[in-house]
Amino acid sequence: MLSILGHGTKLCDGITRRELLRVGGLGFAGLTLADVLRLRAGAAPDSGRGKSVIMIWLRGGASHIDSYDMKPDAPSEVRGEFRPIATNVAGIQICEHLPLQAQLMDKLAIVRGIKSNDLGDHTPHYIVTGFPDRGKRPAFGSVVSHLRPQSDGLPPYVSLMYKPPGLYDNESPAYTGPAHRPFVPKSEGLANLSLVKEISRDRLHDRRQLLREFDTLSREVDHNGAMPAIDAYTQRALEMITSPRVREAFDISQESPETHARYGKYCENFLFARRLVEAGVSVVTLKVGDWDTHEKNFVDMKDQLPQLDRGVHALITDLYDRGLQNDVAVVMWGEFGRAPRISRGDGRDHWPEAGAGVIAGGGFKVGQVIGETDAHGGQSKGRPYTPSNVLASLYRHLGIDPTTTILDHSRRPMHVLDDREPVRELTSA
Repeated sequence: MLSILGHGTKLCDGITRRELLRVGGLGFAGLTLADVLRLRAGAAPDSGRGKSVIMIWLRGGASHIDSYDMKPDAPSEVRGEFRPIATNVAGIQICEHLPLQAQLMDKLAIVRGIKSNDLGDHTPHYIVTGFPDRGKRPAFGSVVSHLRPQSDGLPPYVSLMYKPPGLYDNESPAYTGPAHRPFVPKSEGLANLSLVKEISRDRLHDRRQLLREFDTLSREVDHNGAMPAIDAYTQRALEMITSPRVREAFDISQESPETHARYGKYCENFLFARRLVEAGVSVVTLKVGDWDTHEKNFVDMKDQLPQLDRGVHALITDLYDRGLQNDVAVVMWGEFGRAPRISRGDGRDHWPEAGAGVIAGGGFKVGQVIGETDAHGGQSKGRPYTPSNVLASLYRHLGIDPTTTILDHSRRPMHVLDDREPVRELTSA
């Protein structure tokens, strides 16, 4: 949505100019897309290209005991009504309602006994930031955007979790700055990647000329030499909204009906994420389902698990078929696990002491189970991994050293992660 406004603005760097371009979904906190591009250019140099991460949040905290960490020998009030099945990796079993994933276990790694925050609240802040305290650290995607700015028109960080304006503070850029918020390609955000119906490309060209004419007066009073840079970023912003490559990446309708059917409606965003990382987006976050099963745990999971199974199978198969299994890492997890003992008749309550995550791609060592919980799935045997350890592995996949520091609002250097130990088994020989 291109708009030319007549009032002046004063940026924090002292440059005074009119606000010339606003792209609704890409403009945050009063910043235009041109501002965002300019701010990103001030970030650290790109440390490598071609690597991406898809993070899938099982919102509500899916029961690990009824999916990826089953306890068939436990008492009935612990093991529940589901039964394990064999996978294509000897010795590894998962839930009977995940038969498609059982067929590609050699392409998955299960991390069991992940310890989450003690708050037990329904936010993804720990798995998104790597820190148990809410609202204090930038989201994983914001850090990646800050340290690996892209120059190809595509946003480096896309969130499919919420519809605007429902972006949780858990995906806040914090001190990396508003330029590194995720782009939310829904509603007005996605609409702003194309021109409004009344504006043809010829008219857009005319408006570019008008912008140059409007800038003539500003040039006469600008003595700091920054105006050519402003022109460059405005030009890049204009190119982004007219780029067929960018629009095509966000146009899921280009996929065949057969492909849509393989993913299913429940996991449609998995297909969206695959298109985005294939196009070059670095980080895509999304959520699927509602796994807060205090009641009707087995009814809800019996409904959702097969749909999730279908989507995961389609996504991982597509990544391998397209040769992306080394470039794209996938992590799927909830904010915590569920309690070992069934309560309220057929439910499981929150359980931050142990959960499970599934990891694929990224060139990681797959076809294995990492970690082990006790006989009831309530505690990890040995020192448990945390979301921070998983994120450390993902940062390394992207070529980012977790010891890297970013200045906070008080200009203090803050490490990307405090607990920087990766999941060793993912890369061990």
